[in-house]
Amino acid sequence: MNIGVDAAALGMSNAAVAHTHDVNAVYWNPAGILGLEDGQVAVMHASYFANIAQYDYAAYAKPIDNESAWGISLIRFGVDDILNTTQLIDASGNIDYNRISKFSTADYGLTLSYARKLKLPGFQYGVNAKVIRRVIGTFANSWGFGFDVGLQFERNDWKFGLMLRDITTTYNVWSINEEEYNKIKDAVSGQNQELPESTEITMPKAQFGISKKFEFHNETSLLASGNLNMQFTKTNDIFATDVVSIDPAIGFEYGYTDLVFLRAGVGNFQNVTQIDNTKRIGFQPNIGLGFKYRGIQIDYALTDLGNQSAALYSNIFSLKVDLSIFR
Repeated sequence: MNIGVDAAALGMSNAAVAHTHDVNAVYWNPAGILGLEDGQVAVMHASYFANIAQYDYAAYAKPIDNESAWGISLIRFGVDDILNTTQLIDASGNIDYNRISKFSTADYGLTLSYARKLKLPGFQYGVNAKVIRRVIGTFANSWGFGFDVGLQFERNDWKFGLMLRDITTTYNVWSINEEEYNKIKDAVSGQNQELPESTEITMPKAQFGISKKFEFHNETSLLASGNLNMQFTKTNDIFATDVVSIDPAIGFEYGYTDLVFLRAGVGNFQNVTQIDNTKRIGFQPNIGLGFKYRGIQIDYALTDLGNQSAALYSNIFSLKVDLSIFR
């Protein structure tokens, strides 16, 4: 749930909290779905770690009236066809490759969103209710629930956004298959002697964003956007205290006639300790492009997973369709 969605936003290094105003706002800031004039659908697919993991997303949102809107989205991040070798050796100590089976591990996030304008001019808010489902083959599975709250404000063409993720703390409660656990309990002396913890906690996080779009006379535009991503603990972020850690991100989108878009951004600034104990500032650069025509928008992003020297890049594709084109 932290990776992000939509190649347009990912190409800008996730700096989208303030200006998001379409169907993908169900993820970035649910207050933004109030920018919709009709129903929209969006889908995205990405492969991570040399196609080992598959990341998929689909969303739908539409206005309820002039003051409110709703949306729904589903995210899946999974690794399929993992070899289960726990039964490779039979009771007689012989290796039997026919005893190898396959399983999948996957995380699912289902989000229901609602947004409404406030009485204060320029203010609007949104709420996400999330259901988290995690499955590790037949070995274990969990259910989790949580809430997000988003706020947007606009004045003099400047846009501001605040997104509070997992504001109530998101809890995942695991169910362990003890029959499968007992098969490996004594495989290695001193390991796997006790069942894992059954409760997983996701602590609250906050994102503050600001953006402005500059329009030029030659039918071009430049959208500049920045985020401050905050965790309420000490991490490797470049600004870190015992109370809060802040990771900044900035992104730009150059548009021509609202038809073609070029994007770039940088984020995920971290204090990195090398093998030789020297320290450096790590960061994640992203680039992307998009094409929009008659309510159909196709976007692409090339994202770095965080280690520039390893060149572990991922290709992200997404599609967004304004359903008004079918009316």
